[in-house]
Amino acid sequence: MASKRPDPALAPDTIDRVIEMAWEDRTPFGAIELQFGLSESEVITLMRRQLKPSSFRLWRKRVSGRKTKHRQLREFTTGRFRSLNQKS
Repeated sequence: MASKRPDPALAPDTIDRVIEMAWEDRTPFGAIELQFGLSESEVITLMRRQLKPSSFRLWRKRVSGRKTKHRQLREFTTGRFRSLNQKS
């Protein structure tokens, strides 16, 4: 996934991985923060900068209120698939 506008603090490969994790339904924002040090608001900012406006709106609609994106809202803690690329 090519970056629309580069983020000076992150390498292009890192930006691509953050975007990939943000789109995944079962990857919580906490996992992104643990692996890359980006808070939920920073991920939202990065997505806004990197995606086309229509793609960003689609993503926001998709993740807003989604229990699986917010660890404290999840009804489960273990027994779910975790990517080998994901820390902890």
